[in-house]
Amino acid sequence: MAELLVDFITSLDGYASAEGWPGWWGLEGPEYLDWLTQSPEGEWTILMGATTYRLMSQFAAAGEEGADVLGGMPKVVFSSTLTQPLTWANTTLVRGDAVDVVRSMKADGDLPGLRTIGSLMLCRTLLEAGLVDRFRVVMFPVITGRTGAERIYDGYPDVGLEMVDSRTFDGKIQLVEYVPTILDGPPGQ
Repeated sequence: MAELLVDFITSLDGYASAEGWPGWWGLEGPEYLDWLTQSPEGEWTILMGATTYRLMSQFAAAGEEGADVLGGMPKVVFSSTLTQPLTWANTTLVRGDAVDVVRSMKADGDLPGLRTIGSLMLCRTLLEAGLVDRFRVVMFPVITGRTGAERIYDGYPDVGLEMVDSRTFDGKIQLVEYVPTILDGPPGQ
C-alpha cells in the first residue's frame, strides 16, 4: 500500500502564505533546495487542490527557484473549478471525491507513494478520513502575523503527533516529521 505524506511549508506562526511575500518567504537556502531535488519522495505523486495548483504553477511558470523541481513530478489536482487542459506539465485533473480517489491510489501497488503540497482543505479531509501516514512540516524563520494568510491548522481535529524525524537546513529552516493520530479529545479525559 502506498504511503501518504502531508507536506506543509509554513511560517513559524503557522501560515501557509503571506500577502506580498514570495514563495518560501524568500528564505530558501541552497541546502534546503538541494534537499528538495534529492528528496526520497521525488518520485511520488503530488496531490493538491485548485488553489495550490494555481499558486505553484505560477511560481513554476515564473521560474521561481525550487518550483521548477515540481515540474517533472507527477501531480494530481482535485478541483471542480479548473478546466482542461492544465498548463503545468505532468498534471492530471480529477473531479471525483478526493477521499475515494486517494484511498484507491493508496491501494494501487504501482505507486511508490503519495504526498501533498499545501492544499489545506484537501489535507484536512484526508487526515479526517484516516488516510495520512506521515505529517511533515518545514518551518521558515519568519512570523507573518500581520500579512499571514491561510492558517494551516484551523478547522483540524485534535491530533497527537509522534516525531519520527527532524532536520535543520541552512542553519535556519526546521523540518519536523510526525506520525499523526486523531484524538477524541485532550489526553486524560
